[in-house]
This record gives sequence, structure tokens and C-alpha cells, in this order.
Amino acid sequence: MRIMGLDIGKKRIGIALSDELMITAQPFEVLKSTSFNKDCSHIIALAEEKSVTEIVLGLPLHMSGEEGDMAERVKRYQGIFHDEIKERKLNIKTTLWDERLSTSAVTKTLIEGGARRSERKEVVDKLAAAYILQGFLDYRSRQ
Repeated sequence: MRIMGLDIGKKRIGIALSDELMITAQPFEVLKSTSFNKDCSHIIALAEEKSVTEIVLGLPLHMSGEEGDMAERVKRYQGIFHDEIKERKLNIKTTLWDERLSTSAVTKTLIEGGARRSERKEVVDKLAAAYILQGFLDYRSRQ
């Protein structure tokens, strides 16, 4: 059993997976976004293949806590996931997780590590997904 973390953007979706003990998050891949339905089908198929029991979607809130356009986009993905999971009769839960500043935190770390802009572009989305997922796993372990 694993948990999947997603950092959903307009052009790319970062995907991370937990280890089987659900303690650590590892970056997995970056999916080039094509359409809601195709993206969701790919992610659900990957979730099935990797024995995922929960998908954590990073919810991009404004610093004030208010939701904007991207938060609405993430909620739309969650709705499509829910429908496809139900249709396939899978037992996968979806959870929204506050991801304020995840991409900027990862980008800052990469810059401090000396990564060039082209190198950062390749990995920032899946690292942001791992950052989101690790926050969720840490929170869960404290509960």
C-alpha cells in the first residue's frame, strides 16, 4: 500500500509516491498535462499499478487562505478522480492538502543547491509533489 501525492499545474503534474510503510515520499514522475480526462486516466492507472490507497492533491491556496482559479482546477481533478475511481470500483481515497509555497520552497532549495534553471524545470514539479506528500505523511504520523 502506498499514498500518491500530486502537484497539479496548468502544463505539468508532479507525481510522488510514498514508500510501502507510508513514512517517506519520493518524487516519481512529471506528467505533461493534456486534458483532465486523459491526465486522470493515467494517474488512476498508475495508482492501480502501484497499489495506492489514497491520492493527496496539493490545494494551492492564497496566503490569505482563500481559493483561486488553481484551487478550482484541483477540485475539478478531484471530482474526475472520484468518478473514475467509482466507475472502476477501486478503493482509493482522495484528499486535498494545503500546499501553499511548496513549489517556491523546492525551487529555493534547488537554487541554493546550484541547480541551473533548465535542471530545475525538469524536476521541480515532482519534487513539489514529494514535498506536499511528505507534509501529509508527517501530519498523519503525528495524529
